[in-house]
Amino acid sequence: MSAAAVTTPATSSLRRRALGVVVAVVACLAIWSIGALAGVDYTVKSPGQPATDIGPGAIVVVALGAALLGWAALALLERFAARVARPVWISLAGVVTLLSFAPLAGTEATGGAKLALGATHVAVAVALIALLPARRR
Repeated sequence: MSAAAVTTPATSSLRRRALGVVVAVVACLAIWSIGALAGVDYTVKSPGQPATDIGPGAIVVVALGAALLGWAALALLERFAARVARPVWISLAGVVTLLSFAPLAGTEATGGAKLALGATHVAVAVALIALLPARRR
């Protein structure tokens, strides 16, 4: 006799949020890969720093880090300000996404690299905003 798995709201939320993190990372890798296949040179130079080639490993680390930090921020808001957690977190995610473009503007890179890397910032935001907050009831 097999035991049927019971899906509680907590496990459903956990799965949806984990999916959001995975979607964010996979979307960024897809964007990076499409750019690489199209011949985008991902070499960027920040002022006062040596040139750096942005590879798939860096894409995964940054996207995963941003997604997990977003999840942690949402969890903290839900714990300490449950009533307003969703709108505050969505607003915070939008502001952080806009601020994430500042380093792109200050680096030397090809237009294709800036476009593709900027698209990865948007992809993380879209995946997290769509999948992390609790669904409205």
